[in-house]
Amino acid sequence: MTHTYNISGMTCNGCVSKAKSELLKLGEVTEAHVQLVNPQATITMQKHIPLNVLQQALSKAGNYKITEHAEPDHTHHNGISDNNPLSWFNTYKPLIIIGAYITGITFLIEITSSAFNWHSWMQNFMAAFFLVFSFFKLLDLRGFADSYSTYDIIAKTWKGWGYFYPFIELALGLGYLLRLNPLVINGLAFAVMSLSIIGVVQSVFSNRKIKCACLGSVFKLPMSTVTY
Repeated sequence: MTHTYNISGMTCNGCVSKAKSELLKLGEVTEAHVQLVNPQATITMQKHIPLNVLQQALSKAGNYKITEHAEPDHTHHNGISDNNPLSWFNTYKPLIIIGAYITGITFLIEITSSAFNWHSWMQNFMAAFFLVFSFFKLLDLRGFADSYSTYDIIAKTWKGWGYFYPFIELALGLGYLLRLNPLVINGLAFAVMSLSIIGVVQSVFSNRKIKCACLGSVFKLPMSTVTY
């Protein structure tokens, strides 16, 4: 079973690490995801653990207080209530608009050239894709890292990966834009995105209600088959 709790008192990533460490020491806890932005802990346990037991564990880490999530069964982590959900379009509007911009602009670039070249269009599309998505992540690097560590297989164990990842996307975008060695750039892009997909697929199939970090912490997109 998985439950979400609010945690107060955390002020830095060190607090997050200590809180997570103490929670994982509880025998019935199999997984714990603690985030600093909108301080919460999503805890997977073999059987229900009383709140006072969780509080005792957190008290060993610092002056933190854990409380039940305000609406654990009705509110998604993206702030959308199940009782009054947004429409599909309004939920994914930022992603749709950004995708349309990238597709449209790169098509216009090719249309205005002497001859439309599909290979050139794809390189421009990939360049714009990585540059735009890295831009939104870099707007709030810590927020992205916190969100990313809740589901990415590498960031779960090494949070530094979340701080490093946007710069990899930036480098790939510049690589496509500058027409660097396509074999190397395509290989790196495939490897990086394949690693990212693993955590996303696990989250989608486990029906975990978490925020997708594909656009950083600027937009609150739910993890789903659309964002995947």
